[in-house]
Amino acid sequence: MDDRILIIDDEIHVLRALQRALQNEGYEIVTTTSAEEALTLLRRYKFKVVITDERMPGMFGSELLATITVRQPEVVKMLLTGYASVEAAIRAVNEGEVYRFLTKPWDDFELKLAIRAGIENYDLKMKNRKLQALVRTQYYKLTGRLMAGTESEMEQLIEVLSEAEIATMIKECGLEV
Repeated sequence: MDDRILIIDDEIHVLRALQRALQNEGYEIVTTTSAEEALTLLRRYKFKVVITDERMPGMFGSELLATITVRQPEVVKMLLTGYASVEAAIRAVNEGEVYRFLTKPWDDFELKLAIRAGIENYDLKMKNRKLQALVRTQYYKLTGRLMAGTESEMEQLIEVLSEAEIATMIKECGLEV
C-alpha cells in the first residue's frame, strides 16, 4: 500500500496549505472538507494516517477519530486544531486513540516528522500482525491446535522458538530486518 494520507478540515485554505507543505514528501494525499465524506473515503480506501481538524460543522474531529478507530483501528490518527483546549485533547486521546495532537499554525518540519513517524508506526503494526499470524500458523503446524492468540501465549511461544526458527519465520513472512 502506498503512503496514503487523509486530511480533513472545513477550511479549504488550510487543506491547500497542508498539501503544499507535504507536496514533495511522496505521499498520496486525499483531502476533504467534511467528516461525512471522510467516512465515505475510509470505506473505499485504506489510509495509513488520518489528520483532522477538531472544530468542524456536524462532528468534532475527536468524534470522527473515534469512529475511524472502530472501522480501521490500525490507522494512525492525528488531531489538528487552532483551539488547543485541554478538554479537546483529553477527548481526542480517550475516544479516538490519537497518535499526535497538532496545533495551528503548525510548523512544517514538525508536521513532516509527525507524519513520517506515524507512517513508520503504521508499517510496524502491519509487520507485527503478519508476524503474529505466522506465529499462529507455525504453532498450529507444530501442535495441531489453534492458538487463542493472547499476548502472553504469543510471548511464551516466541520464548520457546530458537533464533534460527524466528529468523526463518521472518524470512517466510517477507519481513527481512
